[in-house]
Amino acid sequence: MIKTLIIDDEPLALQQLAAYVSKVPFLTLVGECQSALEARDIINSERVDAIFIDINMPDLNGMDFVRSLVAPPLVVFTTAYSEYAIDGYKVNAVDYLLKPFSLDDFRRAALRVKERYEHANTPLSLPTEPEPELTDENIFLKTEHKVVRVKIADIRYIEGMSEYLKVHIIDQPRPIIMLLAMKRMEERLPSNFLRIHRSYIVNMNHVQEVTKNRIVMDADTYLPIGDMYKEALNNYLADKYLGR
Repeated sequence: MIKTLIIDDEPLALQQLAAYVSKVPFLTLVGECQSALEARDIINSERVDAIFIDINMPDLNGMDFVRSLVAPPLVVFTTAYSEYAIDGYKVNAVDYLLKPFSLDDFRRAALRVKERYEHANTPLSLPTEPEPELTDENIFLKTEHKVVRVKIADIRYIEGMSEYLKVHIIDQPRPIIMLLAMKRMEERLPSNFLRIHRSYIVNMNHVQEVTKNRIVMDADTYLPIGDMYKEALNNYLADKYLGR
């Protein structure tokens, strides 16, 4: 099931969205919010896979809210203003629903969400997909039209971005971007690399601090911890830390 959060400052619009979600079998409603600030609290406290969010809202509009998220869920914007469509796709929105929209319109958007969700959470099976080649100390990653050798110990963390991965390396200002499923990468890395979120794998050797809901890599980099990954992280830490 795709855990879905709906956000709209208009009660009637929120009621309609809730009714539509209930009619799509692969969506499950985890919350209804009338502001982006309220939605942020839910996203920070529990797993949310997708959001249907209005753009024009007081305090913080939907577009700015999505831009502010470290690891945004899959996003479908809902609004009465068609001029926002291009801006919506600039933030990698899955779809854009122009009000008033029908149940059929909503279902089409929901199917796009399902397709993107399954793509991000299922290993790719394309025969042309490059697999990283693992040696004792190095991994070979295909990016653009070349293959780059990377020292495994120098990988700080890996960020999922739809069907692409961003591999963040020590002392490199720009990550390596490659086409590969997150699960495939996770399976080929050593045990000090942990999946902490559906969008993040971290090299625990480069972690500075672990709090209840996030991992601190450095003064400027904070990564969220997803609920479904907390147990594995806690088990790893239990074998490593000293103290009560």
